[in-house]
Amino acid sequence: MSLPSIATSGSPGASAPATGFIAADPCVHCGFCLPTCASYRVLGTEMDSPRGRIHALKAIDAGELTLDATVAQHFDTCLGCFACVTACPAGVRYDELIETMRPRLNAPELRSPGQRAFRRLLFALLPYPGRLRALLAPLRAYAGTPLQALARRSGLTRLFGPQIAAMETLLPPLPAQSFRDDWPVLVPAVGPRRHRVGLVLGCVQRVFEPGVNAAAVRVLAANGIEVVIPPDQGCCGAMTHHQGELDHTRELAAALMASFEAVIGPGRPAGPEPLDALLVAASGCGHTLKAYDQILGSRHPVLGRVADLQEFLDTVGLSDSFQAGLRPLVHEDGTPASPERPVQLAYHDACHQLHGQGLAAQPRRLLGRIPHVRIREATEAGVCCGSAGIYNLVQPEEAAELGRIKAADLSGTGAQLAVSANIGCTLQIRQAMEAQPRPLPVVHPIELLDRSYAGPA
Repeated sequence: MSLPSIATSGSPGASAPATGFIAADPCVHCGFCLPTCASYRVLGTEMDSPRGRIHALKAIDAGELTLDATVAQHFDTCLGCFACVTACPAGVRYDELIETMRPRLNAPELRSPGQRAFRRLLFALLPYPGRLRALLAPLRAYAGTPLQALARRSGLTRLFGPQIAAMETLLPPLPAQSFRDDWPVLVPAVGPRRHRVGLVLGCVQRVFEPGVNAAAVRVLAANGIEVVIPPDQGCCGAMTHHQGELDHTRELAAALMASFEAVIGPGRPAGPEPLDALLVAASGCGHTLKAYDQILGSRHPVLGRVADLQEFLDTVGLSDSFQAGLRPLVHEDGTPASPERPVQLAYHDACHQLHGQGLAAQPRRLLGRIPHVRIREATEAGVCCGSAGIYNLVQPEEAAELGRIKAADLSGTGAQLAVSANIGCTLQIRQAMEAQPRPLPVVHPIELLDRSYAGPA
């Protein structure tokens, strides 16, 4: 069956970046970007806003300003959320500007030895699930237990410095599934096969939220979609891509593509047929995957189109049998949702989904297929939660304030659940919710579809 078209070519970051001065030239310093800018929201300084950075970049390109450690810090405070791109009436491609600047910010003289060492640690650990699991295995008896709560209340975690403390605050409970990838290479479709896709498991997501991938596989298979999962796949490179580590990103991207191509083809475990699409359930990863043609300088036709999981399901549609098997979600008191008493959801728009890929209606339409749900919109849906890849680890104070604002906004909708389709956002918002008078559980939308599905009618 042919796959309906999924538009991927117009997302920010997908085209080769222009030089700083040319891309910045349309900026008229009107200020429309300021209310949307997360760093300006918490720091309140012009140099920490998009138009301030554009002004600085023009001065650097003109030789009027030196890119030193002080100037670099104003670029480092940028979360790369691209909200300003959406808001700009002049069409300034700030996403291309910051992408051009990121590699320049990695010059050794622009950061302290401690900052460089911490970044090297993150890039050597987080994109590698095996290494991350080895580090976390001894912490299973700590994560999600009263001991962890006591350590946080006592301030013990802060003794290791703000960055290590920030890492600890994001540490969730670690179930047994966090430490294994036991998927078959090929998960068959249930009933007649409609499509054939590959699933990118993600590096942090498969360790911290393994239930998301499990739900994704079940939902896809139940919709007549065959799923290919290479057993040795690694990180897509999103984390390093967002930080301007270009060589590392190409290395990770090439390895991921090779892992899929190793199992697809004549005589290979997943069979000879190419994929209709390559899917991922984490929107930050999806944004980078959609830029692979530029990152790698080549196309991989055997892998099909790249699509966000929700984007794909919205495009191809839920199968009739799956839709018929959806049941109302259950309230906390055990009663099923009804037209008079729907389950109310606050959908969090991850920046790399909303601003990076232009996806807003698709996830809401998909959630709307669940009987008796109502989506309550946040007041500032387009403002970043503060996760932004590793931002909440390298800029913990600014990120913590943004997390507080986002958690309060979502909780203030009156919803019963917060919904997030990006692992970084989920961890960030979940941690920030702990301080709210009315904390909301944070779940992935695919988990709600999976929870709603009761099997064939």
